[in-house]
Amino acid sequence: MVGDAPECTPKPWGGELLLMCNETYAVKILHLRKGCRTSLQYHRVKRETLLPGSGNVILETHHDGLVEEDTLVESVTLLPGTVHRLRAVTDAEVVEVSSTELDDVVRLEDDYGRTGLTRPSG
Repeated sequence: MVGDAPECTPKPWGGELLLMCNETYAVKILHLRKGCRTSLQYHRVKRETLLPGSGNVILETHHDGLVEEDTLVESVTLLPGTVHRLRAVTDAEVVEVSSTELDDVVRLEDDYGRTGLTRPSG
């Protein structure tokens, strides 16, 4: 567990609540504001599974030069190297369960001027 209480990190698109991080996995709740997007990003090592919570979220993924946009209605596992971002159609929450490499974020595009390798993801 992370300390005695969950760790909340504000983000320009909303925020994330880190509920658990141990030697095996991390669990976050991503809070996205309507109309906002996370960075277009990928992870070198980190593997994550996204589960829909409340609201309506679009998952954008890039594969071999093609861009796919799908409403997040069931769990999706993103392997290392998968270029992706989330876009909130409404205020929304997404549960992220991942491996523990929280520093492993490479930003390719960002609506808020953030670039490069950062921590934590988003």
